Amino acid sequence: MGTLGEGNTPAAPLGPADFAPHLLLKGIFQGMNVRLASYQPDIALNLGSMIRLSACFATPIDVIEPCGFPFSVKALRRSAMDYTDLADITRHNSWESYLLDKPEGRIVLMTTEGAMPLWDFQFQTGDTILMGRESAGVPTEVHDRADAAIIIPMPGGGRSLNVAMSAGIAVAEAIRQIGH
Repeated sequence: MGTLGEGNTPAAPLGPADFAPHLLLKGIFQGMNVRLASYQPDIALNLGSMIRLSACFATPIDVIEPCGFPFSVKALRRSAMDYTDLADITRHNSWESYLLDKPEGRIVLMTTEGAMPLWDFQFQTGDTILMGRESAGVPTEVHDRADAAIIIPMPGGGRSLNVAMSAGIAVAEAIRQIGH
């Protein structure tokens, strides 16, 4: 069990009953108003991890098909576990369908070809963080439609991070900026 307090101020002990998903009912994560989108994901385990991320952070996720695997609870069970029941998942059968259905707000593309470092970007309420395919990113037409192209700086010199890990970093930064 941990405690939550400011500075040296003692706080009441926190136990398992103090954590999600009931935090949603208490309104703690209400109004974060950022979305995550996965463009034609290749690997079920990565999409499952993003669904789990979405459930834990109360961030709706859009899955833009076709996927590189049969989209099913069974395919996602290993990484998403039972979080698919908690996540707000919207499936779109194509990029064009997604554009017709997407809520208002900017499309913020996470890409190794990004022009702006994540730490310098200002997220806004209503932004959708778009993740590309593990094998190929996104095509030019999707890249051109994005309102911003963001890169996660990696001073260690690696080529890229796992797509689900990158999504987690970007979602956490957006929530930090918008929600707190």
